Amino acid sequence: MKKMLASCSVILLILLLASSVAGCLSQALQYYNRGVELQEEGNYEQAILEYTKAIELDPELAEAYYNRGIAYSYKGEVDNAIADYTKAIELDPELAIAYSNRGWAYNAKEQWDLAIADCNKAIELDPNYALAYYNRGISYHNKGYPDLAIADWNKTIEVSMDPHLIHAAREMMSELEGE
Repeated sequence: MKKMLASCSVILLILLLASSVAGCLSQALQYYNRGVELQEEGNYEQAILEYTKAIELDPELAEAYYNRGIAYSYKGEVDNAIADYTKAIELDPELAIAYSNRGWAYNAKEQWDLAIADCNKAIELDPNYALAYYNRGISYHNKGYPDLAIADWNKTIEVSMDPHLIHAAREMMSELEGE
């Protein structure tokens, strides 16, 4: 009888713990979703706070780090953005967009080789990822490799569905030709 009571107590404890963990994960997703909404509204400071709450509840939520990195980027906090993109990549090494965005951040810091390496990885993971080609083209341009830059911007135009990105790639090529 005591064994049966002990077994029931253990099962009950496991169920309570599982319920508690599920509640934390659900709440983490609520904070994450609120962060996304705030970010879309341009309220980056508040979005960062919401993502941080999500991360506190679920430190394995790669998307929260990634999106917080975007919010930091918009605020001009490039080092914080790089740290969050790096953590997102650690948690999800297949997250091509995190590599591309970290490459953009390295471009902002004029760390061209690191930017190129990240864009290369993003392209390896997703060969049709137009923004990675665009970002790598910027790095090549700044390193003094105009032919590689133009090739990447042409690839951007070829694979992109985003008219703004296509326009930006064409403008970069026009500026390069005018130099």
